[in-house]
Amino acid sequence: MSGKTAPFYILLAAVLWGTTGTSQALAPENAHPIAIGAARLAAGGLFLLCMVLLAGKLNFKNWPIKNTIMASLCMALYQPLFFSAVTLTGVAIGTVTAIGSAPILSGFLEWLYLKKRPAAIWWCSTILSILGCVLLFMNKDSVHVDPIGLLMALGAGLTFAGYTLVSRDLVENYSSLSVVAVVFTLSAIWLSPFLFVFDMSWLGSVRGLTVSLHLGILATGIAYFLFSKGLVHVSSSTAVTLALAEPLTAALLGVFLLGESFNMTSWLGISLLMLGIGVLIGSSKNSGSEIRTE
Repeated sequence: MSGKTAPFYILLAAVLWGTTGTSQALAPENAHPIAIGAARLAAGGLFLLCMVLLAGKLNFKNWPIKNTIMASLCMALYQPLFFSAVTLTGVAIGTVTAIGSAPILSGFLEWLYLKKRPAAIWWCSTILSILGCVLLFMNKDSVHVDPIGLLMALGAGLTFAGYTLVSRDLVENYSSLSVVAVVFTLSAIWLSPFLFVFDMSWLGSVRGLTVSLHLGILATGIAYFLFSKGLVHVSSSTAVTLALAEPLTAALLGVFLLGESFNMTSWLGISLLMLGIGVLIGSSKNSGSEIRTE
């Protein structure tokens, strides 16, 4: 896989992530969001573990335990932080703060730990994309700013940025399938207590089982495998910015599948999001390699 195709792997992963909101909307009413997140990681971890065992690619020789635990904890923490933020401060503010802060935090972490200063093209794309994300969600619901909710949303953005940074180091030395299988199996173990805290009877229905399998296999297992493959040739800060295609996908699915409607502000946000992502894709094609940092 070359640097030219790597961003498209990440975009495809973001599109699959974007289906989670629609799936949750179709889940049984008694399914708690955090319980859905725990079931998602459990199904995704089991699916990835089966895939890597069937492929025979699991090799623990000289495996970096510290980075693996850090990546798994980041992903495990992201689920309750994000869903709690959305519950406390609303879908619009929670989503914009969590998803919008992740690229900035990722660039800061790269600068702090890897001594790589994000390039000007990254700043341009990230600003356009975040502005588009803000406009897209500006009128989704009433604004209710909860300080604790905002902190949780920032925590969600930080954990996703941290997961991306650590995972990039892992996939440079080990197969992407092995990395996501081990990381998400551990993440599922960290969140397994939630399976006993919340009512999980909704999994017994056809709709509940279908939603959990979709979230686990497509929106987690396959999506993060694609994301990890893209990370081999794309910097973590660039990958997180490209992942802003997730809210774009979620918004479009809301219009075409759930009957939601947009005003002109939301459509302007979509345009800016697409422009910001297009800037990174165009830069990748022109360079023919990873979108570098200075």
